Amino acid sequence: MSVDCGTQVTFEGAEYLSTYDSSEWADRGFCAACGTHLFYRLKHDQRYIVPVGLFRAEHPFSLHQQIFIDDKPAFYDFANKTKLLTGAEVFA
Repeated sequence: MSVDCGTQVTFEGAEYLSTYDSSEWADRGFCAACGTHLFYRLKHDQRYIVPVGLFRAEHPFSLHQQIFIDDKPAFYDFANKTKLLTGAEVFA
């Protein structure tokens, strides 16, 4: 799971930050020392999407939207009632 953190993102330890041009629509960021995935950044608007596991446990996240539902495996569903977006809807 990830959270949209917008465009104004800073990282402690930025000297260890590496990015990879992973697709037509996003760059991936990771730690150059240990390889931990830190974010993907959308190329069209520079928004950072960050895994929720990188935040302190007391941060009040809620699940309100699922994206790329047309690509998800058929063997799971979340119990929460959320907004569902296909890949085409995400990029529209």
